[in-house]
Amino acid sequence: MAESAGLLKVVVVQGTRLVVRDFKSSDPYVIVKLGKQIGKTKVINSCLNPVWNEELTFTLSDPVEVLNLAMFDKDRFKADDKMGHAFLNLQPIVSTARLRQILQVSSGETTLRKVIPESDNCLVRESSINCVNDGVVQDVWLRLCGVESGEIELKVKLKNHPPVVRSNSTEG
Repeated sequence: MAESAGLLKVVVVQGTRLVVRDFKSSDPYVIVKLGKQIGKTKVINSCLNPVWNEELTFTLSDPVEVLNLAMFDKDRFKADDKMGHAFLNLQPIVSTARLRQILQVSSGETTLRKVIPESDNCLVRESSINCVNDGVVQDVWLRLCGVESGEIELKVKLKNHPPVVRSNSTEG
């Protein structure tokens, strides 16, 4: 059975250098999936560098799943065109939240971990996971896969992570 690991807030900040899917531009929107939970941004018309700044909220459960993103070009009279996809492994932010509890870091902003681009992730550049007053935050730039170009910026915040339970059982 899956247990709640906290509340995940995903801000879809912006996209850059997106591909053209209409005559000279695109009408992009993003679908974000975490397990069976789905969130969607609004459509931004005729824009290859859209700014959404939209917050989507998900319940994070154990075992931790991957955050999947798909970008589409909204079309009126035919199926929406694919504009790329990306994913974000949430394990680093979850393990950092646990570390924050163990270290009992509770106030101020402190960098607890850095995640670097590798062949098994979509990161464009190094990403920091920071402790903030009520959780941990990771700012990321992800490369859109399956297309010629495009990047998407997210701000991911994990809140209300349950306390670490330490077992002090004694048998005798």
